[in-house]
Amino acid sequence: MPVRTVQILDPRIDPAHWDLVVAPEHDGLHGGNVITTLGSLHAVDDAWLARARERFAAFAELPRPRTALLLGGPSAHVRFDRMAFEVLAAKLEAVLAREGGSVLVTASRRTPRELRDALRHRYGETPSIVWRGEEDGANPYPGVLAWADRIVCSPDSVNMISEACATRVPVFVFDPARVRGRPRRFLDALLASGRIRAMDAVLAPFDAEPLRETARVAEAVRERLGL
Repeated sequence: MPVRTVQILDPRIDPAHWDLVVAPEHDGLHGGNVITTLGSLHAVDDAWLARARERFAAFAELPRPRTALLLGGPSAHVRFDRMAFEVLAAKLEAVLAREGGSVLVTASRRTPRELRDALRHRYGETPSIVWRGEEDGANPYPGVLAWADRIVCSPDSVNMISEACATRVPVFVFDPARVRGRPRRFLDALLASGRIRAMDAVLAPFDAEPLRETARVAEAVRERLGL
């Protein structure tokens, strides 16, 4: 049986070198052997979320609504610094003051130390889970996604936002208009589809259909390759 080759992500050279290339729509790659995705490929699906709920069962005790806050950091396409964080945090705190509930916060490797330090005492008056890095123990990110009633994301990470959109809850992205380049095209597509909304001072619930590209792409690959 001949070896078949599949390239994940834009190879930056002619896709004809592979049997198939799987690349995000926002990369703008086209060809007869190109399968495009809206967002990134990942493992988040109903089974993954169920395992996370079981592993982090204690999060069920947090008062509702549970608002997840997923923080990335600055990138080549967006400036997300302390000033931007303060604007985001003020909006979220206004919602929490009005509605109550709890907040589940996770930082990432790209979150600047200044922002992670700012989280230390930020939510002391609110029931919360705050993970700033390895100094806070195991990363509760799966549990945060699994138990959230709504998710707020910084606008910098396609992967993070793609995983948030794989849940069944509303996703709000802070100031998507500040993003440039290919990630902006990704956010614009999600906004147009209604899967995300720009973060505001209300965070009103809306119907959310999970965005899960991995299973769809796997089926497309099998079909194209006759597997």
